[in-house]
Amino acid sequence: MRVAISTGGGDAPGLNAVIRAAVLSSLRRGWEVLGIRRGFGGFLEDDQLVDLGRESVSGITHVGGTILGTTNRGNPLAWPVTRPDGSMGEVDRSDEVLRAFERLGLQALIVVGGDGTLRIANALSQKGLPIVAVPKTIDNDVRGTVVTFGFDTAVTTATDAIDKVHSTAASHERVLVVEVMGRHAGWIALQSGLAGTAHVILMPEIPYDISKICAKIREREAEGRRFAVVVVAEGARPKDGAAVLKEEAVPGGIARLGGIGERVAAEIESCSGKETRTVTLGHLQRGGTPTAFDRVLALRFGAAAVRAVADGKFGHMVALDPPLIKLVPLGDAVTGWTGVPLDGDTICTARELGVCLGD
Repeated sequence: MRVAISTGGGDAPGLNAVIRAAVLSSLRRGWEVLGIRRGFGGFLEDDQLVDLGRESVSGITHVGGTILGTTNRGNPLAWPVTRPDGSMGEVDRSDEVLRAFERLGLQALIVVGGDGTLRIANALSQKGLPIVAVPKTIDNDVRGTVVTFGFDTAVTTATDAIDKVHSTAASHERVLVVEVMGRHAGWIALQSGLAGTAHVILMPEIPYDISKICAKIREREAEGRRFAVVVVAEGARPKDGAAVLKEEAVPGGIARLGGIGERVAAEIESCSGKETRTVTLGHLQRGGTPTAFDRVLALRFGAAAVRAVADGKFGHMVALDPPLIKLVPLGDAVTGWTGVPLDGDTICTARELGVCLGD
């Protein structure tokens, strides 16, 4: 058996642990393992292939990032090209990926990625590529799995930052707005906001009313608490409004969100009169050493993916269904994303603690 592994989309703590587990599990079966650099584009470009042996994955479980590299651009189904007139366009190069797969003598491909990568993997799977997928995103919004690796580390990083801004907010009697990641789902904002004792938490699932936020801040002022900490997910939006874009989508890519923290800060300062500052955590949440939880989950996912290959369970994604790892059809996993349930216990806890959720 000759197996390939690729990592795509945004990086997340734990990617290297998945690679290590998949490689070692494959080698124990006597298989050969090939790494595809920079996502699916590695099939279409020269010098993007690497042999993965025991030494290649030694000591990488605790290392952030991915030794294979990654990209959230270069979709082979919509590959960016420059037209003769200089404008940008897209072409479908998926058949080239299938031909490269056959030319390399591969029998299986383990794809590690989030929503966008999994959608590409599903399309290639439907065209006959033998794929087993591993869900990866710090946003924790992939359907079919209770949690994704990288999420726990991102929440820990965000919580540490929120802890730190409390002291400066209190010292200067300011409002501090902390923008965290979360394009479609507010899992990071909610979990880190609760853990870090934020007073306002804004998420994509609950469009916010700025008057409700300012009412919360004025309520704290009346009680003698002259500061506040606001946590906002990058995909949060006002009622009757849209998410804030930092960059429009380019061919083969997705639009970049960013700037909602600055907008909320300006709105708070305008309606409350409170001096307000913004901290945007950005890619800090993606980097660094994965937590013990994320390391173990990533190792479990990597080993489970190889078991799925051994059993011929192609077209499936490994998923956590505590206490077990299960397989779910890849097509089911890409039908949407999983947001924070508004009737869930965590939301109820936030409301009962007096946290303003913007509504």
